[in-house]
Parts: sequence; C-alpha cells; structure tokens
Amino acid sequence: MIEDFLNFIEGPARWTITALALMVFLFLVARRKSSRRKLFEPTAKPSDIIVKWGKQAGGQIPIEPWMDNPEINAVMEAITKNGKEARFIGGCVRDSILKRPVKDVDIATQETPDQVTQLLEEAGIKAVPIGIEHGTIMAVINHKSFEITSLRKDIKTDGRHAVVKFTDDWRQDAARRDFTFNTLSATPDGMVFDYFNGIQDLADRVIRFVGRAPERIAEDRLRILRYFRFIATLGMRVESKTEFQACIDKAGDLKELSAERIRSELFKILASTMHLDVIALMYTHGILKVILPHVTKPERLRQLAWLETVAIKFDMIGIDPIRRLAALVETDENGVTDITDALKLSKAEQKRLASMVAPQIEITWDISDNDLRAAFHQVGAETVIDLVLLKWAEMLVASPTGLGEEKQGWLHIIEEADRVLAEEKISFPLKGQDVLNLGIEPGPEVSQLLDQVEQWWMLEGCRADHALCFDKLKTLL
Repeated sequence: MIEDFLNFIEGPARWTITALALMVFLFLVARRKSSRRKLFEPTAKPSDIIVKWGKQAGGQIPIEPWMDNPEINAVMEAITKNGKEARFIGGCVRDSILKRPVKDVDIATQETPDQVTQLLEEAGIKAVPIGIEHGTIMAVINHKSFEITSLRKDIKTDGRHAVVKFTDDWRQDAARRDFTFNTLSATPDGMVFDYFNGIQDLADRVIRFVGRAPERIAEDRLRILRYFRFIATLGMRVESKTEFQACIDKAGDLKELSAERIRSELFKILASTMHLDVIALMYTHGILKVILPHVTKPERLRQLAWLETVAIKFDMIGIDPIRRLAALVETDENGVTDITDALKLSKAEQKRLASMVAPQIEITWDISDNDLRAAFHQVGAETVIDLVLLKWAEMLVASPTGLGEEKQGWLHIIEEADRVLAEEKISFPLKGQDVLNLGIEPGPEVSQLLDQVEQWWMLEGCRADHALCFDKLKTLL
C-alpha cells in the first residue's frame, strides 16, 4: 500500500506537494519576521515625505526661502564663479524632505578652502576659517552665516580627529559621512542626490550607518551619541540590531571625547520631544553611566517630561534641558561639580542645576501662602517652579494615579509663581543706610539687624512695606 502511494506521487504530483511545502515554509518565515519586536516602530506616512520620485535615484524638493534669498544667492554665486559645483548638504536637505524647519544651511563645494576664501572676499563676503584643517569656511553676509565645506575624504582617523584630503567627487564625500540620510545633497534648484538610499531610509524612519557601523564609529566616537540623538530628534527607529550593538560595544570609548562634544549631543537629546525611550535605552545599556556622573533611573525624567509637555499648560513651562538633567541625576553640591566638569556647564547652568539638585528650601504641595512668598524672595519664582515640577514628578513615580489634592496644590503654587513673575517683584525694602540713619556705626551689627528684620518680614509673608519694616527695626534698638 505504501509502495502504491509512493508510485502515485511520482512525477507532477510530487512536484506539486514540494511546491506547496515550500510555500508554507516561506509563509512561516515571513510571519516570524513580521512579528519580531522592533525597538522603534515607524511613525512616518507617505504624505510626510515631499519627494517627486523619478526613474533615477534621488528626487526633488521644492524651492524654499532658505534656498533662495539674497544672502544665499550671493554666496552660491561667489563660490561657483570658476565653474565648480556647490550644493546644499546634510541636515538642511534632510529636514526639508521631512518638512521640518531648516535652521542651519550648510554648503559643500568642489573648491578648495583657500579658493573658497578668495572667491568670497572678491565678492565682498566675509570669510571666517572656523575649521580650515577640515576645509570649513564660514561665510558671513548681512548678519547671516553659512558653513561652506570643501568635498573631502578621510585619510587617517583616531576616533576624535581626522586627517583629510580634498576631492571633487561628491560620492566620495558622501561615503565618509555617518548616516545615510545625512549624505543627501541638493542643487539650488532642488534636485536631490542620494548615493546611499537616504531618502528611502527617511521615508521608512530608519537610521542606518553608511558602510559598516564599527568602522564608522572607530573614525569618530561621537557617532554613538549622534545615533541616539537622531533617534530622539527625528523619531527614527532601529532597523539593524548589529549596528545598535556596535554602539553599545564601543560606548566606553566615549570617555575619550571632549566634554563640549558630549554636552552638545546630550542636551539635544534632552531637549527633544521623543527623548524618553532613547534615554531609557542609553541608561539600560550603560551609555549614560559613561558620560554622566551620578545618573539615576529615568523614571522621574519620564514623569517630568509628561508634566512639561502634556499635563499642565503654562506659557513659562516647556522643555528645559537643565531641569531634565536635574531629574536624571541624584547627588549633592559636590556631585554638581562632577557633572559640571563632565559636561563643561557654564557658571549659570551649574548654579541652576545646584538650585534643583541641592535646594536651599523645601517646597511641598500644601505650603502656606506666607512660606510660599518667602520662597519666592529667597530663591526666585523660576526656581520654585523647577522644584515644584521635580517634586511633583517624584510623587508621580511613587503613585502615578494617586494624586488629587496634591495636584491642586502644585497647580496653585505654579499659578502664584506665574503671577509674581508677571506682576510683582518681591524684595526686602530695607537697606544698610536705614540702619546707619538710626545712629548705628558701620560694622557687623548693621547686617545682623537687617537679618533680624528680614526674618520677621518673611514670616509675615513679605508684605510689610518700608515704613513697617523701619518701625520693626527701631523696636530692635
């Protein structure tokens, strides 16, 4: 009977069964691939991308004001005087395709840096050599500036700096860049040149290195942070687990970068609207611990960002990188010094971070009106708002849905801070001269008396005017 069956499936029948089995196998493989969990899901729709597709690789973007204005036209005319080509390059082309505001216009040219300088000066345009060793000249005209970089290829790299050789080959220049969507270049009439499928990756919201990720990271370690920054700011998703792992494996090399470069990328991530998942990834995989001393779990940051952008609506509250940095660390004043050194914070940024990490006062949701006004006087209404948001976020971590009366208390404090900022300046009315006018000799006693009156004034809610404070001073004598 078995022999009869085998004889039956000989010939065409056997091929039919084999084909059906192959189809079932391919279906199962495709289903498995589609069910794999991605780190980020695509967020773009076809209508998000403005590209007129043609038969050739690339596309076209419409002429926008940043591409056609007196200043940019003068610069482009100057540097193409000798017949060499110049194009818009990198971020401005990328953002234009994504319908994002274009902030900085960068230009690439086939001319050498010396020739670019000469051509600009001949046209009466100021040329500033901001990165001459890498071929970058800044053109300044009518208070507007444009970075112009000569096409180049990297000859030698050490992870921080590169030795370059200038070229006139656009594809060769594109090949040295970090991610496919940053290789895009566009002519003044909007024709886009796409050598590494950057347009398609933008459409798919995929971040992809140009070439092999380990090699590109070895050329410049900062590309690890740029990888996460573009995920955060552009809403990109991770397509290649191999590239993602390459960033994780080389994270320790970030310690070799300058504090200024780390600060720039970290603050761009903190200032983004899509930073939360990225920050969690960077924390989970140990990247934040390499670049940021005293970093803690990002739960409080997540709640803070929700408060800043969704939960409450006040004109003076928005995305704030320093406040978000404070939510991401857990330390004291000594730790603030460590963070300042690691990120090269300015003195103003260090002072503000310290006011949140190691506050001089305690703000609670049920603070009395007198104590609240005293707080406005001691640290300022802006700092009170910072402390409220951080404390509120901390409470939400412990009880995400259990805040009722507390919420109204926090909102009341913010409303009062908003009113003070707009309408009232709370300041102690007495000066040292008031004490001297009462016959007290200059010395420590003057400040001691003023301190006593000020303490009384704050306990009374900072409402007593000059006359009442002066009467209080006299009673102390």
